[in-house]
Amino acid sequence: MKSSVATATVPPKKPAKRSFTVKGEAENVASKAENDHGHDHFFWTYTEEPHRTRRMAIIKAHPEVTKLCGPEPLTKYVVAFVVGLQVLCAYLLRDKPILSWPFFLTAYIVGATANQNLFLAIHEISHNLAFKSPLANRVFAVFANLPIGIPYSASFRPYHLTHHKSLGVDGLDTDLPTAFEALFLDSVAGKAFFCTFQILFYALRPMFIYQLPLTKIHLFNVVTQLAFDYALVQFIGGKALAYMIMSSFLAGSLHPCAGHFIAEHYVFEKPNQDALDAANKIPIPETYSYYGPLNILTYNVGLHNEHHDFPAVPWTRLPKLNRIAHEFYDDLPIHKSWVNVIWQFVWDKDVSLWSRVKREEGGRKVGGGSGWNEEELGANERKGPIPGVR
Repeated sequence: MKSSVATATVPPKKPAKRSFTVKGEAENVASKAENDHGHDHFFWTYTEEPHRTRRMAIIKAHPEVTKLCGPEPLTKYVVAFVVGLQVLCAYLLRDKPILSWPFFLTAYIVGATANQNLFLAIHEISHNLAFKSPLANRVFAVFANLPIGIPYSASFRPYHLTHHKSLGVDGLDTDLPTAFEALFLDSVAGKAFFCTFQILFYALRPMFIYQLPLTKIHLFNVVTQLAFDYALVQFIGGKALAYMIMSSFLAGSLHPCAGHFIAEHYVFEKPNQDALDAANKIPIPETYSYYGPLNILTYNVGLHNEHHDFPAVPWTRLPKLNRIAHEFYDDLPIHKSWVNVIWQFVWDKDVSLWSRVKREEGGRKVGGGSGWNEEELGANERKGPIPGVR
């Protein structure tokens, strides 16, 4: 894999991509992290997360980018098509043995791709980017959830918005692996296990970090999903539900589109010693983008720096954001291939679950309200509106 690296949050004088072989410059990074923090080998940073700083710099340089914010009407049609496609596939496979090549290949090629698309539709909807109404977005996320087979959308939203508000913050950002995971899976076999079953890690880990209160939308998500699953079994057969569940598992397993889970925030180039020194306040790149063809199937989630900079810009307008503010993005870290990301993650001894940037403080929990239209900001604080943030 080749990447380009820059840590600046203001535009460089002249963007110039440079490639690197993903090997660290320092051999004792892990021991340095352990000396600083005793309990783990994560890359601890001493700067604030980079996205707010870059967002404000981009708005200052290109104020027109704020006009890109707002819902994308196309999203609801794409979601409806994919949900219909999954129901059709489940119906067509109703008489096929579950342990057969037609069943498995359909689940892997069509089903896993479709359900990964729906995972990312729910991600998009969590930022209120399908409809103007927060309530409409909550309900529509439950609809997008149906082929996934397991109620997921209501819990995803507050955990994900907290990930945005608390990027890398220990104890808040549930996208971070725990030290137990990183230690236990610190081997080729362990990393292969993680990549194979990563959907389970992302589903279960948040509940071990902190638990969300049960709200009306959670209950609606559960009841609606159980009713849909029951209808599938009653009217099509048990194999229809098995197809949905298998599709969801494979979507978060060794599937090309699943590479985005690792590609987004795992560090593939070790920071040098200066960046690990708290006194230097040198930011460590912690978000990586991908501009390849799989973005067509995944709501442009590969444009991940752009997404974190402006969460209120929908998937269809992220490429335009990149074009307008290209000088801010041309020299940031990128991945060329999600497939290669998975391959290198498993086999490269210098990349593991420890390869994440963490910070000790900052951020806040999001959500936790009791109503259908719970606010995105938690009860801890409310700041003035920042353009481009939802």
